[in-house]
Amino acid sequence: MTKDMTQGSPVKLILNFAIPMLFGMLFQQFYNLVDTMIVGKTLGVDALAGVGATGSINFMIIGFCMGACSGFVIPVAHQYGAKKYSDLRKYVYNGYVCSIAFSLVLTVLSVTLCGTILTILNTPSDIFEYAYDYIIVIFAGIPTVFLYNMVSGIIRSLGDSKTPVYFLVMSSVINIALDFFLILVCHMGVSGAGYATVIAQFISGVTCLIYMYKKYDILKSNKMERKIRKQFIINLCINGIPMGLQYSITAIGSTILQAAVNGLGSGCVAAMTAGSKMFNFTCCPFDALGSTMATYAGQNVGAKKTERLGKGINSAMIIGAIYSIIALVILYFTTEYIALLFVDTSETEIIGLTRRFILASAVFYIPLTAVNVYRFCIQGMGFSVFAILAGVLEMIGRSIAAIFLIPVMGFDGACIASPIAWIFADLFLIPAFIKCKRKLEKSYKKTNFGNPI
Repeated sequence: MTKDMTQGSPVKLILNFAIPMLFGMLFQQFYNLVDTMIVGKTLGVDALAGVGATGSINFMIIGFCMGACSGFVIPVAHQYGAKKYSDLRKYVYNGYVCSIAFSLVLTVLSVTLCGTILTILNTPSDIFEYAYDYIIVIFAGIPTVFLYNMVSGIIRSLGDSKTPVYFLVMSSVINIALDFFLILVCHMGVSGAGYATVIAQFISGVTCLIYMYKKYDILKSNKMERKIRKQFIINLCINGIPMGLQYSITAIGSTILQAAVNGLGSGCVAAMTAGSKMFNFTCCPFDALGSTMATYAGQNVGAKKTERLGKGINSAMIIGAIYSIIALVILYFTTEYIALLFVDTSETEIIGLTRRFILASAVFYIPLTAVNVYRFCIQGMGFSVFAILAGVLEMIGRSIAAIFLIPVMGFDGACIASPIAWIFADLFLIPAFIKCKRKLEKSYKKTNFGNPI
């Protein structure tokens, strides 16, 4: 069930790995849409607004958790590529230790400071209670986020991108069912939606963990391999913390941008919301390519096959460019209909703004492809600190648009904010990849040890 990505055609390997992940991501976006609809239709506009008001802080904290887990499994991919299976199991065990420690600290801090954070974000008083009741449950469930993402990340590091998708689909189905039960039957309100998410993720994480150890003999460790090792913990943190911070820093830029758009009026906010929903769907292939490149690069670095890194980058960029062109053509002719999924036909102004927002992003999908492909490849190579720098540049790009362009250009400034952020990141990531690759090649000439960390 594992897949060695150190040999064979990069195009075929990348496509075969990315496609199952793509379906899982598309299903998750569909679930998120349905989840939002359930809250809005059953609990009303205020409850929906309360849940929506937690979006930026939710992404900032939960995004850090998911990014950290992605970093924790990079050394696992390295050891798998190097065929050092004993070290692989040691990294898996110490990865669990890091996950438990991080989850406990983040849970205590986020739950304790939950109310203060919502106040700092100027959450309106009429929806404050809804926001608090929802997000405090999500924060209390942070250990389940680490559980599922750590286990699924380990499986992907072994070259299996299909199995995590099955459990993701299972989690989504359970979540939707629990939404109806806890909200309509148990009358738990927005906290019911929070509990549904946490319970579903816990069930998915536990069942995925059990399945993993039954099916993957390579992960069955002995007592000597199940020990806390300082150097392993350090290596895991070197990879995990930067990747987690990259998500959080990106969220800060999005929050600054959202605040600027809020000042343009409800029509612009509605258009950006509708456009962002569609953006999340159309960008799933880029996310899938990025996650694929992390595993691909990790295994090939472990195998000391640095020549395959450039081939993988080129293959992923070609795949992404082809999709970008197709997506732009489709969106050009369908954006008005897409907007009608969110607003009434009478809202002609919002429909027009939504079209401008979507197309402005779609024109720059090839630079977005490069952001995901190069950044995740660099992370897979073991240079996760560059993720922070790329995230900072994206934040700067969106902040420039929010502070300088929106006051002058209005909504058009918001439309080009993300493209500016992507270009800023690319200007850093592409030369950074070249430098990291050269550094690896030099280190391989000096030593036989294949792990650059």
